[in-house]
Amino acid sequence: MNIMDFNVKKLAADAGTFLSRAVQFTEEKLGQAEKTELDAHLENLLSKAECTKIWTEKIMKQTEVLLQPNPNARIEEFVYEKLDRKAPSRINNPELLGQYMIDAGTEFGPGTAYGNALIKCGETQKRIGTADRELIQTSALNFLTPLRNFIEGDYKTIAKERKLLQNKRLDLDAAKTRLKKAKAAETRASSEQELRITQSEFDRQAEITRLLLEGISSTHAHHLRCLNDFVEAQMTYYAQCYQYMLDLQKQLGSFPSNYHSNNNQTSVAPIPSASSNVIGSSALTSTSSLVITSPSNLTDLKECSGSRKARVLYDYDAANSTELSLLADEVITVFSVVGMDSDWLMGERGNQKGRVPITYLELLN
Repeated sequence: MNIMDFNVKKLAADAGTFLSRAVQFTEEKLGQAEKTELDAHLENLLSKAECTKIWTEKIMKQTEVLLQPNPNARIEEFVYEKLDRKAPSRINNPELLGQYMIDAGTEFGPGTAYGNALIKCGETQKRIGTADRELIQTSALNFLTPLRNFIEGDYKTIAKERKLLQNKRLDLDAAKTRLKKAKAAETRASSEQELRITQSEFDRQAEITRLLLEGISSTHAHHLRCLNDFVEAQMTYYAQCYQYMLDLQKQLGSFPSNYHSNNNQTSVAPIPSASSNVIGSSALTSTSSLVITSPSNLTDLKECSGSRKARVLYDYDAANSTELSLLADEVITVFSVVGMDSDWLMGERGNQKGRVPITYLELLN
């Protein structure tokens, strides 16, 4: 027998097997043939594997959206990954915003309050951009890659063996059908032999599939460790961002906030800390009055060239040794100093003295 004859016979056998499976499958759908049911344990394992695959894909895709909101950038990264090439480094949004702020601050003048503040904000945004890169890299390595490996590796193997089990089950049921239809002794003996072979092959494939599916529990344990790594990466990122913004807030608190432009217009007064204590409604009402009337109050204070009492509206942490830390609701003595920025007063509490921002105070009569 030459190779061509062998190939022809193999193709004919494969075609016969395919046709037999197709007939069996069709008759099962029409309710005209019996179907061998898998045992409950194996069915549960198959269901668990399918559920794991579906939710792993959803979590993986949404994590990618979280880490890289730009769909075009995600497509580009996917193409480079398939080509086994490193994607070119691109500036991220915080870094771009930071660079714009730095450039604007440089043009306005680093010596001006607004320009200096813009530069400080820009430097902080660029640090946040660097932390963002680290989060993406760490999450991709420790979280997304293991999830992708499961989808593209382990689950593909499970799906392949599951398909093979389905084919073996169709072969088994087709053999059972032929045995039922066999009437001649010789045909019946042949059908019984075929049934024993297909039953053995089905049992063997069911065991292989079961062993693979039981590994899903190990997959869950591994993904749990990866999830912990992802949470830790996020925790590190948000802690860094919080610390960066806390440092920036302290730096901005030490700047005079009136920015005098060429036409001598001034900007808004300093904004109290977001972490300040919550105070009563009467104090909030007083705050609104202070923001509106503080210029006249300050003018009166300067004109009288004396000291006045002031109630502290919010906690304030001194940015340096020239400033005085404040606690909400305490009453201190304040007075103006010649040459001091109009948004600041000199505060005094006992033997302690230092600059305090006027927006944190309610001047008392």
